[in-house]
Amino acid sequence: MHLPRTPILAALAAAIAVGAGGGVAIYAAATSNTRTVVRQVTVDNASPASSTSSLSIGQIYKRSYKGVVEITVTSTQNSSPFGNSQTQTAQGSGFVYDTDGHIITNQHVVDGASSISVKFWNGATYKATVVGTDASTDLAVIKVSAPSSLLVPLTLGDSDKLAVGDGVVAIGSPFGLEETVTSGIVSALHREMTSPNRFTIPDSIQTDAAINHGNSGGPLLDLSGHVIGVNAQIESDSGGNDGVGFAIPSKTVKSVVSGLLANGKVEHAFLGVSSVTIPSSVAADLNLTAGAEVATVRNGTPAAKAGLRAATGTRTVNGQDYPTGGDVITAVDGEKISTVEALIAAVSAKKPGDTISITYFRGGKSHTAHVTLTSRPS
Repeated sequence: MHLPRTPILAALAAAIAVGAGGGVAIYAAATSNTRTVVRQVTVDNASPASSTSSLSIGQIYKRSYKGVVEITVTSTQNSSPFGNSQTQTAQGSGFVYDTDGHIITNQHVVDGASSISVKFWNGATYKATVVGTDASTDLAVIKVSAPSSLLVPLTLGDSDKLAVGDGVVAIGSPFGLEETVTSGIVSALHREMTSPNRFTIPDSIQTDAAINHGNSGGPLLDLSGHVIGVNAQIESDSGGNDGVGFAIPSKTVKSVVSGLLANGKVEHAFLGVSSVTIPSSVAADLNLTAGAEVATVRNGTPAAKAGLRAATGTRTVNGQDYPTGGDVITAVDGEKISTVEALIAAVSAKKPGDTISITYFRGGKSHTAHVTLTSRPS
C-alpha cells in the first residue's frame, strides 16, 4: 500500500559534495543553524550485551560501542549539461550484526554508492560491499572483511515489548562525531515514516533521544543494551534535532535482514491503495461506515483489478478534512479493520501471490472482494 507520511521528515545522512571545479560545500538533508550539544564518552574493555536488567547509560555504552561503526559512502553523479561529474561523500552509522562481517544500516545511507568504507571504534577502516537493500523499509546490509576481534555483534531486542516512557540510548556518528551517545525515552509508538520509495514504514518508534545528521543507520538501544530500532529520520523545522526522532522497529529489522541475507532483496505484498481512517465518531456525519476509506487506487494494481473505488470528494468535520465517496474497508480475511494502520499491518503480514478477502462498504451496503496481492513496485 502507498500511504505517504505528510509531515516533513529529514533523512539523517550528512554529506560533503566536491564539485568539478574543486569547491567544497558541506551540507545535510536539511539546513540547521542550531547549536548541537552531544554527549561523548570514552571507555575501555567493552563486553557484549547480555544482561536483561536495566543498565546505566554508561554500562550500555561500554557493552555496545565496539559494535557501532561509522559508514562513509562515495558516489559520482553527472551534475551539469556539459557532462561534468560531481563526487559526493555521505556519512552515516551502522552496527555489527554477526561475526561474518554483516553490518546493518539505512538504505538511504548506501543508496547509489560507488564505494563504501566502514570505520570501527579503534579507527581501523575497511572497504564494504552491499549485500542487499530494501527501500520500502529503509534498511540495508553491507559486509566487511575485518578481523574477528573487531566484529562485536549487537543483539536485536523485541520492539513489541516497548512502552511509552521506556528509556532508550542512541549511539552513532552525528556530524561525523563518532562514538557519540545520547539518551532519552520512547516518546510514542506506532508512528509512520515514509520510506525512500514513498511507502509507509509502520510501527516506527518515536524518541526524544538526540539524533542528528550522521546518526542514520545507528542503533537505538533499550536499557538492557539490546537494539530495538534503527535510527532513520527526524522531524524538524530547523533541520537539526528538535527532540522528535524516529527509528525502524527491531521487529521489522529482523524480518527484513533475514530476507536480505538469504536473497539480497525482500518482496512486500502490495494492494495498491492509499486510505484514510474514518473514526466512528465522525462516520455518521460523513454518511460512511467506520474503517479505512480508500482515498486513491493505482491503475493496474490488485485493488484496481478487484474494482475498489477511490474517493470522489472531501468533507470537513470538526476542522478535519475527510475523503468521501470511496469504499470503506472494514475487514481483511474476516479480521476487523478500523484504522489505516490495521490495514497496513494486515497487508504487510501477507506475501506477494497471497489471495485475501476484503470486506468493504459502498453506498451503505457490504461487499466482499477476493484480491491476489502482488509485489510492491520499486
